[in-house]
Amino acid sequence: MKSAPRAKWVKFIVMTILTIAFVIWTGYLGVLVIIPLFFDSYILKYIPWGFWKSSGNLAFRKVMEWADAIGFALVAVYVINTFFFQNYQIPSSSLEKSLLVGDFLFVSKMSYGTRSPMTPLSFPLAQHTLPILDCKSYLDKPQIKYQRFAGFGSIERGNIVVFNFPAGDTVALNQQAVDFYSLSKMNPRGSYGVRNDKAQYGEIVYRPVDRRENYVKRCMGLPGETIQVKDDEVYINGKKVADPENMQLNYYVQTDGTPISETVFSDLGISKDDYATLNQAGEQVPYYFDPMQEMQNANPLLARSMADDFKYKADSLHLTQLGFIAKGKNFGIVYTLPLTKKMVADLKAKPFVLKVFKQQERVEKRNITEDKQIDFPFYYPIAYSTGWTRDAYGPLWIPKKGATITFDKDVDYKVAAYERVIKNYEGNEFAYRDGKVYINGKQADSYTFKMDYYFMMGDNRHNSADSRSWGFVPEDHIVGQPLFVWLSLDKDKGWLNGKIRWNRIFTSAKKK
Repeated sequence: MKSAPRAKWVKFIVMTILTIAFVIWTGYLGVLVIIPLFFDSYILKYIPWGFWKSSGNLAFRKVMEWADAIGFALVAVYVINTFFFQNYQIPSSSLEKSLLVGDFLFVSKMSYGTRSPMTPLSFPLAQHTLPILDCKSYLDKPQIKYQRFAGFGSIERGNIVVFNFPAGDTVALNQQAVDFYSLSKMNPRGSYGVRNDKAQYGEIVYRPVDRRENYVKRCMGLPGETIQVKDDEVYINGKKVADPENMQLNYYVQTDGTPISETVFSDLGISKDDYATLNQAGEQVPYYFDPMQEMQNANPLLARSMADDFKYKADSLHLTQLGFIAKGKNFGIVYTLPLTKKMVADLKAKPFVLKVFKQQERVEKRNITEDKQIDFPFYYPIAYSTGWTRDAYGPLWIPKKGATITFDKDVDYKVAAYERVIKNYEGNEFAYRDGKVYINGKQADSYTFKMDYYFMMGDNRHNSADSRSWGFVPEDHIVGQPLFVWLSLDKDKGWLNGKIRWNRIFTSAKKK
């Protein structure tokens, strides 16, 4: 022991202090067992940790060197990803123009307090599926009860938050782009029809909380608040809140026939996926995003009833009804674009632009069987016909830990809005029959919530699948806060033509 160099003692002391600090932070007393291992590795040298280094077999040494390096890297990545930081890539335009498709985020798990690993036996860097092998990247058991360690703060309104997708608890593997609850609503036989049609939907699997897809949105509603959207403006407890600086909505843009060049689109920050023309050379031009493919798979009858809504017609009557200006019989070129307020002002200043106005959404009845209709598009709570739209949503109360709801009036609505919270997120048995609520087998006149919940929205308000579509985000689904953009790649450009957005690297992603 006395022959151990001073540097080894310093390393041992540092590792011991770090281990004790980790145990104090997490309460994981079992981690203390590694301190004797550190003592042996740095001081005693009783266990031959590097036995393979003295082997005369070169191939064996090389294999063990790689195994040692890979093993250390996997353990380090697992610990860092689980408790401290992780990478997240923006996959969709939900938060544009605050965060862009192709942004890589450095996400702090300590900002709101690190969530303890709930599914501890999982492969690092794979959320739920191993690439190439296409199999689960985790073992279902054991499951550890949710707890959250001390952090630097709590979620505030306007924060951008990374979280696990709540409606991703149940997944149809053949149609993962649409959540199970929406598929069930669109199927004439509901969830039974989805579960029993493996040819179309594939296997139906359950994913633990921390193995569900990671999403990133902006928190607009906090626990215990009532949120409402009126004419695209968010109101909390009846008071209007400020819009995010880069919030964008869908607009129609009409020109005198002059095409908007790709250079103009690029200068405005509009990607190729975000624009399409409604009428050019007298053709009917489909909207750039076409959910009909998914809808056709889910419910052909509903798809047929919606077909006209997802193909924009270029006839004069249709364009006049939408509010476009005709010069003679010429409507010029009409685009549909998601735009920020600044983009709207910039386009209106173009001499060839005749008109710019916001798209409106309407809810209609759609047939899913010959004698059954649903609202479309539909919003949360999807089991209740509210008539709400993306622009006129709520009011909806957000559950808060310790708060109680009663089932004395508006029971149908309350069941639709809060059943998933009580049953799926808080682990209770739930039944509703003959106008009465039963929780864990007993009739219940009220329920007290066990967790806090949040209402998340995308800044790309007309093109974001967010809490308006699938409901609340429970506190145990919160992953962390993006701190900064460490890399940003433009999918519309080549490596030698501006693919790397240098002006975004190391910019803050906390509120944008």
